[in-house]
Formats: sequence, C-alpha cells, structure tokens
Amino acid sequence: MTTHLGGSAILHSTAATATAPTLLFIHGYLDDATAFDGVIDALGDTVTTVRYDLPGFGVRHDEAIDRNEISLQTLAAEAADILTSLDTPVFVVGHSLGTQIAELVAAEHPDRVGGLVLITPVPLAGTHLPEEMIAPFRGLAADAVAQRAARAQQSPSLTAEQLDRLTGIGTLARPEIGAHYTDIWNNGLNSALPFSAYTGPVLIIGGSSDPFVTTELIDTIAPRFTNPDIRTVDRGGHWLHVEFPGTVASLILDFLDETADHLSDNETHHDPFAGGLSDDVVLEGSVLAKPVVGKTQVEATLAAAGSIYESLQFTAEAHNATTSYLQWTARTFGGGEIKGVTMVKRNAAGTVNAVAVHHRPLTAVLRFSAALRDRLTDIVAAEHFLAADAHALQ
Repeated sequence: MTTHLGGSAILHSTAATATAPTLLFIHGYLDDATAFDGVIDALGDTVTTVRYDLPGFGVRHDEAIDRNEISLQTLAAEAADILTSLDTPVFVVGHSLGTQIAELVAAEHPDRVGGLVLITPVPLAGTHLPEEMIAPFRGLAADAVAQRAARAQQSPSLTAEQLDRLTGIGTLARPEIGAHYTDIWNNGLNSALPFSAYTGPVLIIGGSSDPFVTTELIDTIAPRFTNPDIRTVDRGGHWLHVEFPGTVASLILDFLDETADHLSDNETHHDPFAGGLSDDVVLEGSVLAKPVVGKTQVEATLAAAGSIYESLQFTAEAHNATTSYLQWTARTFGGGEIKGVTMVKRNAAGTVNAVAVHHRPLTAVLRFSAALRDRLTDIVAAEHFLAADAHALQ
C-alpha cells in the first residue's frame, strides 16, 4: 500500500495483528526504499513496515529540490513527520546514512521510539574522510561503472543482479544531489556528543566483509549507546541487508522479542521528559557536587549517566500538574544494584525546567559519581564541552 505525506510516497505493509510493532525503515546513500525489499519479505506479516525515499532518491529523484536545504536536521524532521503519524510502537531501522537520521529522530522523540536498529552505521558525527578519499564518492551518482565497482568492493556477496539493481537506483539521483549527500554523511552533525541522547534499546548490525564500516568503526560507535546489542553477519558487506535479508530479518525479530519488556514499561509509565527540556533547565543530583545548568549541558550529563546503566526499571510513580516522581532500580558495574528517585518539574509552557536524581546506597553513589566524572571529562577533552560545570563532579 502507498500513501503520501507532503512530497513523500510512503510504502506500507500491514502486520497480521493490530498490536504488532511498526518498523520505520530509512535507507542509505544512493539507495531508495526498495533496498529493504528482501528484509520486508522475510519479515512477512509479523510486523507493520513503513518506508519512503529520501529527497532526491528513488521516485523522488526528479523533485525540484534545493540541495542547500537538505541536511541531517531536515531529513530527521521529515522522518519525524512520518513517525508521529503512526499509532503503534515504532522501531526505527536505518542503513548507513539512514542510521544518522534514525538516531536523530529517536533522540528527539524517545517517547515514540521503542528501539533503534542500525545497519552498517555511519557515526552521527560523520566519518570526516580526507578530501582525496571523499572526492570519488561525490561523483558516484553520475558514473554507473564506478558506482557498481564501489558497491561490489564494499559488499562482495552481492550478486550481479543485485549490483545492477542498486546501481540503477543510485544513478537516478542528480549528480549535484549525490555530491551533497556525500558531504552530509561525511561531515555529520557538528553538535553530536560522545554519548547519544537516545538511551533506549539499540541493535547494531555489521558485516564481517564490510571494508567501510569495519568492526573497529563499530567499536567506536557502540559505546555512545546504553548497552547496545551488537551482531555481525558473516560475509556481510556494507549492503548486508540486500546480501542476507533473511539473516537481518531474523536479527530484527529477535531484537523485538528481547525488548518487549522495555516496550511494556514505556507504555505503562508516564514519560517524565515529555515536552522536552527548557533552555534554562537545572539538573541536581546526589552524584553531583553542584547543579548543571542549561539544556545542552543537562542533555549531555543525562546521556552520559544513561550509558552507565546496564538496565533500569521503574517501580513506582506519582504525578501532579507540574511535577513527576519516579522510583527505579538499576544495574550497573557488572550487575551491582542501585536504587533511586527522579523528580521532574515543568514550567507553565510544559517544558522541563528542573530535574533532581537521587541515588542510593552511598557506596554506589560514590562509584557512579566517579564513573560519570570520567565520562564527562572525556566530553570536555574531546569537545571543550561542559567546561564551566566539569569541576562539579568531584
């Protein structure tokens, strides 16, 4: 089934049961929504699927598009329009460039996203290849022979028919659009932090034969997420979802099963951060020597703290018009238990302007504080970030 949202043609398949989760697929560079055909066929009617072409690709290759208006932020905004139109739990599945978009959408709408599936992911901060390496990528949309060779080199298990089909898709894009998208994924998001703002379940799927997104690159991406599930497809290349669609579908279904309890928690517990953070939000906590002030600083601190938890479960909650209280238990440091209460206050506009997080017992507080200090120190060293507040973690 096909519907339209703005300029996007959206392809749907429907699950056999109304309560099944929805998978929102976001394709990669020089591809289109049909790159996921094999995976969707293998999934059958166990889930609902939604996919669409990014601006300038696939059925949208001849749209009147100003390339200067295309960015990771605008691509994420378009994906968010589709995401928020869905009324079931949504897992966002991205490939390559699509993983950058998927992470942004999930971070901005964590209450709508049950989990992320990142297939041969590109870092949100970009790859930052030097000019002599990135220049050939910019010309691939205009050169079918070079594009086919590049795909074959990065995915050795693609058949001749698969190579022809993917190359035919890629050469539909206008050369200037292809070149612009190259710079988008290579430059990435300048404001990307060492820890992802999305703290929900994450599955990362790599290929053992991918010379571009190598296991070493995945090892640098994975620590940004909270306890991600990392799987490697033997002989899989950069387009492993085309090479081995049945394997990828099975990994996704296993991930959905494993995160069912997390989805249940999200559905039964009020989202304390709904409405987002105000620019002047203040974070206080038993692991902090002084408050952290400001949206960007608080987001970074919460994301760093979230990466320390191995698991977290809410056990009780209470709410009034302006304040939410959530009691929780968590596992950290190889299974050690820590308990706490989080208090969230909202202003008249409905945005969160105060957060207080209290951990116990004291031994766990001291250990957690030291771990958080180390992670935020890494942010300061790498990003010159939180300079004013880093000394609060002593």
